[in-house]
Amino acid sequence: MKKIEAMIKPFKLDEVREALVAIGVSGMTVTEVKGFGRQKGHKETYRGAEYKVEFIPKVKIDLVVPDSLAEKAIQTILSKSATGSIGDGKIFVSAVSEAIRIRTGETGEAAL
Repeated sequence: MKKIEAMIKPFKLDEVREALVAIGVSGMTVTEVKGFGRQKGHKETYRGAEYKVEFIPKVKIDLVVPDSLAEKAIQTILSKSATGSIGDGKIFVSAVSEAIRIRTGETGEAAL
């Protein structure tokens, strides 16, 4: 199993979620987060005063999928979240050694 963590632009969330469900992803966790990468924030103007926004709002999607679905899920996130501009986000993939459904005690891929 693989855990996929994707930080994407907030307005891309619905498109990414719909595409992931369409390929068979059965669940995910979504969190509103803030951070910065290479762009180091940006400047905005509010009522004539310029100020620096150091942490950019993003949406973090966490999902655990079987190994057989991991590459398809990654490609789906890439294709649906890319805008071609700076700050599109990142995807991190890590191995999951065990998953347990608390309610039933199911383990492994059956718990997903």
